[in-house]
Amino acid sequence: MATRALVNARLLVDDGFRDDLAVLLDDAGDIAMLVPAGQARLQAGEVQDLQGGWLLPGFIDAQVNGGGGVLFNNDTTVEAIAAIGRGHRRFGTTGFLPTLISDEAQVMARAVAATRAAIAAGVPGVLGVHLEGPYIAPARKGTHDASRFRVPDAVETAMATSLDNGVTLITLAPEQVPLDTIRAMVARGAIVVAGHTAATYEQVRAGLDAGMRGFTHLYNAMSPLQGREPGAVGAALEDRDSWCGVIVDGVHVHPGSLRVALAAKPRGKVFLVTDAMPMVGADDPSFALYGEVITAVDGVVRNAAGSLAGSALDMATAVRNCVRLLGLPLAEAARMASTYPAQFLGVDRRLGRIAPGCQADLVLLDDALQVRATWIAGAREDVA
Repeated sequence: MATRALVNARLLVDDGFRDDLAVLLDDAGDIAMLVPAGQARLQAGEVQDLQGGWLLPGFIDAQVNGGGGVLFNNDTTVEAIAAIGRGHRRFGTTGFLPTLISDEAQVMARAVAATRAAIAAGVPGVLGVHLEGPYIAPARKGTHDASRFRVPDAVETAMATSLDNGVTLITLAPEQVPLDTIRAMVARGAIVVAGHTAATYEQVRAGLDAGMRGFTHLYNAMSPLQGREPGAVGAALEDRDSWCGVIVDGVHVHPGSLRVALAAKPRGKVFLVTDAMPMVGADDPSFALYGEVITAVDGVVRNAAGSLAGSALDMATAVRNCVRLLGLPLAEAARMASTYPAQFLGVDRRLGRIAPGCQADLVLLDDALQVRATWIAGAREDVA
């Protein structure tokens, strides 16, 4: 039964924006119905006037290393995951994967256990875990610590895929991991993607045939597309079934290269990630990684060697950049932040759309595309 109505918004539904509909929410935190705006006051006890704002599905970020002053590698606890979620929620992210970059097996086990406990405790927004490495290539390591790289044995593979109440995403280099191990990870329910890889086109194709489903931060930390060697980028752009996460901050990838990816891939196969570090949702631009203090300068995060070390990007800014740098309609930019990552993660039956039966995970933007409020499972939080 509907108990609340959200009215007076430009609402993104499956066929585009509508300004003549209201969203009815139930006590369970789900979307009960979409009804003509004039009927909303007749069917719900509480009416919330959204003052003409843009109401979008809540943003879903599959690559969140940190936020709210916390780096997941440094604090693999339920409290840390909650702090990261709070840091990103003010920027419209209502669903996320805390992301652990390459580390020791015991740290990975703690990260998986903390994620399991966070989901069980109902920490808002946490959907699973992303293990980015350590099964990656030294030649494309970025800011990862190559001393921690290894090939997983059967015991470690079982540990890495042991989350039983959420999504497990694993980024690896297909040339570094036996194809049978990739198959075993997929068989155990993990979503496996290529990243931080020096693989040839043929090696990537073999990984895709073994069950890999996509690519982590397309173009970054992977073998490039060249005329006589398509590399990982070429394999990603050619393959119609795989998914590509992209960091749209104007630094990681040139806008022209992003437009090439959008032109090459079927619609819906390119989605937004932030690759965010602890300064998102925090006042301190610095954090420690592998014992090194890293500071964002003019919004760009690099380590002492000059390698990009994640980003200071939030998802609302990524959406605005898609509109302003890439010329995308707001509806498509919003889907890249919500609908498409939900489909990639396999949670699209409940998330990523404003439709009856979906969880009421929503974000309200003003005309400047700044976040004004979010809802997670129907619980509203306003942004000051």
